[in-house]
Amino acid sequence: MPTSAGRYGARYGKKVRWKVAEIEKAQKKRHICPKCNMPYVKRIAKGIWECKKCGTKFAGPAYSY
Repeated sequence: MPTSAGRYGARYGKKVRWKVAEIEKAQKKRHICPKCNMPYVKRIAKGIWECKKCGTKFAGPAYSY
């Protein structure tokens, strides 16, 4: 099954590509809004998240390992 890090092909090594794939998977998964408790949060920039339901913008971790 191809991952998001497959775009790098054989470059940069397996460990780096695996870490990139894990980070991108965590960024794209559903996140819960701290205000309305609904899973509609989307990352709009580094460390900035926005709920598509209630419109709340909040700061959070830019990357999680």
